[in-house]
Amino acid sequence: MQPGALEGLKVLDLGRVLSAPFCAAMLGDMGADVVKIEQPEKGDDSRGFMPRKDDVSTYFINFNRSKRGITLDLKKGKEVFLELIKNVDVVVENFRPGVMKKLGLDYAELKKVNPRLIYAAISGFGQTGPYAHRAGYDTMAQAMSGIMSVTGFPGSEPTRCGASVADIMGGLQAVIGILAALRYREKTGEGQMVDISLVDVSVVGLSSVNQVYLTSGRVPLRNGNSYESSAPGGGYHTKDGYFIMNGSAPKFWGILCNAMKKPELLEDPRFATNALRVTHKKELDAIVTAWTKTMTTDEIINLLLPLGFAVAPVMTIDQVVADPHIGGVRQMFGEVNHPQIGKIRVTNQAVKMSATNPEIRRSSPLLGEHNKDVYQGELGLSEERLADMRRDGII
Repeated sequence: MQPGALEGLKVLDLGRVLSAPFCAAMLGDMGADVVKIEQPEKGDDSRGFMPRKDDVSTYFINFNRSKRGITLDLKKGKEVFLELIKNVDVVVENFRPGVMKKLGLDYAELKKVNPRLIYAAISGFGQTGPYAHRAGYDTMAQAMSGIMSVTGFPGSEPTRCGASVADIMGGLQAVIGILAALRYREKTGEGQMVDISLVDVSVVGLSSVNQVYLTSGRVPLRNGNSYESSAPGGGYHTKDGYFIMNGSAPKFWGILCNAMKKPELLEDPRFATNALRVTHKKELDAIVTAWTKTMTTDEIINLLLPLGFAVAPVMTIDQVVADPHIGGVRQMFGEVNHPQIGKIRVTNQAVKMSATNPEIRRSSPLLGEHNKDVYQGELGLSEERLADMRRDGII
């Protein structure tokens, strides 16, 4: 196993379900020593999530690999938590704003114990503003950021993306903020708080669409797989499937007309310029689709790729996993060896590094698996103290 870029970094993960656990798992894959803290007996809600294998949640395994795990009731075990805080670099949590303050464990209090602490909080709407204390989940973020307003086909209902993209983007932005805060701490010795809102990160994800409105005042609407600014392009049916094509550069219009054996389209006044082709996109797409339906997806891609077009098949998940580039050379699917269910495949990290490549360093922890390692081995608590803490429901 390669050394990790973040080796020596100590992280406490208070996260639940997705955004914060994903952030902490990424830090763990990069070599940080991540300790996940869960409620005694119950644990993270996602331990009950589907999919499952032998009654173990592989959802939980995916987002909690590369971590050790302990249990701790933050209300009953506040003093123990503060002892842990003294020796960590980063805390990650995704409670609703105000929860940690009620416990007396918010950043303002924790930095008194450890001024070098970097505290990353991920929430639906962020730590400030009139919506801060609202419950905010991925779907809410997709709704209020505008993502759902532009996802789907014209005339369809607002549609969420098929995956929890706001949660994943939130975790990624939290990692970026943490790494920037670490760099600042190197220079100043001071920690800081990183405030991530799922709505904010979703707004950033819409940057190119936002710019249409910010520039022209026109509100973008659902446009299916078509492009706002160029035609032809977007999604087209084939004999056996569907593919995406981008031929936005002006030269590709002539190349496509010749490939379709329809040179007369070059003289058609409806399609004389890109602007006119966008205006008459419905008629143009009907012509292109009539041609693409005469070939299989592989045939049309093999025809257009050598001509310089950017084209791609619309792939199902099984095809993505089996793809020789994505699942093969790029190694986007890794494996963990879970103590209860054995080997299980999970999604890998997208970051590739030449010297310190992120990799899965251990499976997700069993509930409280590392209580003894952390409380006895690192805090020096006695066996008797641990027994008392278990009896009192602290761990």
